[in-house]
Amino acid sequence: QVQLVESGGGLAQAGGSLRLTCTASLRAFRNYHMAWFRQDLGNERELVARISRSGFTPTYADSVKGRFTISRDNDKNTVSLQMNSLKPEDTAIYYCAASSWLADLDRSDKYDYWGQGTQVTVSS
Repeated sequence: QVQLVESGGGLAQAGGSLRLTCTASLRAFRNYHMAWFRQDLGNERELVARISRSGFTPTYADSVKGRFTISRDNDKNTVSLQMNSLKPEDTAIYYCAASSWLADLDRSDKYDYWGQGTQVTVSS
């Protein structure tokens, strides 16, 4: 049974930092493109950042560029999201996702597996 388990969410003040980690029980983890999405109440799930199978090609939403960093460890089956300079508008549930697709990876429907989500709340 495939599981993606997120950890590291919580409460932070504006300007602060949090680090999210996702541990995947995926066979051949290195064959999956990994991503972090987020969803706030009333909004659609949006891509925050994604990273290629090799870990050399990260992509970020414009809203988080320069503040968030995605990374992966293919030996430990983990993907992380370091979030710095947090803003209240970063408040959302953050989801880890894995995709076996090779294109259209900004789309949530191209992801095969999802974690249960972890709440991030940023106070002003």
